[in-house]
Amino acid sequence: MKDERPGVRGPRGPAPSGGTPNPRPRTAGEPTALQRISLPLVTRLSRTPRWLIVIILAVLLVLGMVQTGSLAWLGALILGFLTIFFAWLLALSWPAVPASGRLLRLLVVVALGGLTVLKAMGSI
Repeated sequence: MKDERPGVRGPRGPAPSGGTPNPRPRTAGEPTALQRISLPLVTRLSRTPRWLIVIILAVLLVLGMVQTGSLAWLGALILGFLTIFFAWLLALSWPAVPASGRLLRLLVVVALGGLTVLKAMGSI
């Protein structure tokens, strides 16, 4: 007669108690879903000259701020795009940036988001 102990199953330990098995934990070097999805765009951005990216972002910021009157919605749309872009960069860089850098980048995203809301409301 075999000696069967309940709950023991080979070298991996006890059998699962039911339901779906736990997903395997992510290792430190493994990219997240956001990083995998963002890879083509990040690759394209890294091939673009940095001065061009800075100029484009500055022009978009100025265009978003100067739109007033009947075109204020366009300014809010441009500022909203910039807010989403900077929030995306913040999410991608979060694990690699020290706490002080995270705070500063988060402050920029929140301030830009506030400007976007104020522009959409017509306050600025």
